[in-house]
Amino acid sequence: MKNVSEIASQATEIFVLPEAVTRLKACMDDSAASMDDIGEIIAFDPALTGQLLKVANSALYKFPNRIDTITKALQVIGTRAAYDLALAYGISHAFRNVEAKIIDLDRFWEQSVSCGLLAKYIAEQKKHKESERLFVSGLLHNIGELAMVSMFPKEAQRCTAFNARVKPAELQQAICGFTYSALSAEIIKNWGIPEAISNPLVQIHNTDTPATDLDVQILQLSYVLALDNVNTEVYPSYNNLLPHLHETLGLAHEDLEDALDITNLQCLSVMSLFNPSAFMLY
Repeated sequence: MKNVSEIASQATEIFVLPEAVTRLKACMDDSAASMDDIGEIIAFDPALTGQLLKVANSALYKFPNRIDTITKALQVIGTRAAYDLALAYGISHAFRNVEAKIIDLDRFWEQSVSCGLLAKYIAEQKKHKESERLFVSGLLHNIGELAMVSMFPKEAQRCTAFNARVKPAELQQAICGFTYSALSAEIIKNWGIPEAISNPLVQIHNTDTPATDLDVQILQLSYVLALDNVNTEVYPSYNNLLPHLHETLGLAHEDLEDALDITNLQCLSVMSLFNPSAFMLY
């Protein structure tokens, strides 16, 4: 089997970001770009416009008044957050044609969205200034699995057989020689997306010792909580939770209960925003 860099390189040729997202990225990279420039690019793509307005009016934000223009959305959630959410949409959209024969795609997106929502919630509790970026990292932590399903279905099939003794990442490492999150990070990097989104994913499974980076700490905890939360037939509650994962962040068990209760309520509606089957019309 090819190594992670070769597979990521091939995947970025097969799975292409929507043009509006590529143009948005170029605009964000240009320090002279204004909010109007960014709004114009989004408005040029009806699918992206619709998506960002749906997100702005979703359970992700709970704004009291309806947001019905991109200008208003950019003012309320900010251009950086809008860009991060556009990336999340664009990457989800790039994988819209992956078939569900090998894996349960709804479960895949449930775990991805759950991880993203938990990361955003915990980031907000820790007064992190870029909680949307953590949401995007959490949401996209496992897109490498979709690339593997499409490109190496036999190996992807074998990687679905994790159980209470063998964690998904351990199985992926044994079968593929890398974890799906490492492949996700590599694909995201190849697209030229900011490394602040991809870098924490490389360490998301290194949970045996406490991480020093706040982004990594938040994503490790979010991943473990989402894994147990979505795979209840395999793992009892908090089965994969090591005490330092929440203690390092100064969180008690009651805080984790709150995080799960709140994000579980959001999960279904937010899933419909990022699961590609929800925007197959575009």
